[in-house]
Amino acid sequence: MDTAEEILVNIAETAQPPQKTAMVPSIVRTIANRGGMFELGESYIRGEWKSDDLTDTLCRVFTQDPVLGISFRKFNPSFFAFYLKDALRNAQKGEGAFEVGRRHYDLGNDLFSAMLDKETMTYTCGYWKTAKTLQEAQVAKIDLLCRKLQLKPGMKVLDIGCGWGNFARYAAIKYGVSVVGLTISKEQASLARERCKDLDVQILVQDYQTFSGEFDRIVSIEMIEAVGRRNIGTYFGMVERCLKEGGLFGLQVISEETLTLRSATPLDQYIVWLRKRIFPNGYIPNLAHITNPARQGLVIEDLHNFSHDYSLTLRAWLERFEASWPTLQEKYGEPFRRMWHYYLCGCEALFKARMVQLYQVVYSKGGVPGGYTSVR
Repeated sequence: MDTAEEILVNIAETAQPPQKTAMVPSIVRTIANRGGMFELGESYIRGEWKSDDLTDTLCRVFTQDPVLGISFRKFNPSFFAFYLKDALRNAQKGEGAFEVGRRHYDLGNDLFSAMLDKETMTYTCGYWKTAKTLQEAQVAKIDLLCRKLQLKPGMKVLDIGCGWGNFARYAAIKYGVSVVGLTISKEQASLARERCKDLDVQILVQDYQTFSGEFDRIVSIEMIEAVGRRNIGTYFGMVERCLKEGGLFGLQVISEETLTLRSATPLDQYIVWLRKRIFPNGYIPNLAHITNPARQGLVIEDLHNFSHDYSLTLRAWLERFEASWPTLQEKYGEPFRRMWHYYLCGCEALFKARMVQLYQVVYSKGGVPGGYTSVR
């Protein structure tokens, strides 16, 4: 028989420490039951509620923690209005393709310079396998894509959605390739050209739908989310057309099933809020969209999921944004700060809960003879 001392030791060793969770204000339940994630975001901007840990609160709401007593309605008015509008028009066609550039990426280079890492200024998920800092994670992500694409000096590379020139600059310096970068943001193009001056890099303000050329390699890092559901086939068709036979295409993509009868209601409602406040006309492709290009002559050679790394990246962005807020507050104001919090913390919560995925996919045109060997 165990002694009393041994029993106490066993209890101490098997007992689990209590989970630390933020207190969720009762008003959150009231607002969410009335208007879902959309109204929860709008009321947060207006300052009607706050949380000691916004990411934790939103994670519990997204996953519908039964303690909260929230019941989401699939077809609330804001969702139905969006769904009808999306079904009736192609918002990302023609001039519509530039709207996200004007409304989001042209907000100000001061904002993004403060939030993103200084070295690469990368506004996409980092790769935290061995990284200890945001900058290390972003460099690791870019280099991982370069190695997956098997870049060699003299190759011509197209970067669809080049941002502030992070991939183009790194690939031109380290791998000796020639890069053409496409962006729909004048602010991004201006800074990207400055960062890539004296390199074999050309930055164009141009919609991918009107571009043509021939390249050994193509890369697109979290740009496909801006092309829209109706244009995904057009996007992959452009890639197939511009990629040389035997060439490789590297795609980094946020993916999940959204805005369908089967998709998670709180996720759909948050996406509608994001489209109004952060990324106009955005659409997250599902896994079928990513695999369908096999019908267009593109062979999937590798698919790599490192979704958890996005929660780490978003947390790092939030910390840098907060640290820099004293220099930004006069220009942007408190409502913007709260909106940006709901954006960054909401996305962090989704990736922490694994409700949204992040993939790197490598395609080849026609297949790699003898097979493709990937790297991690």
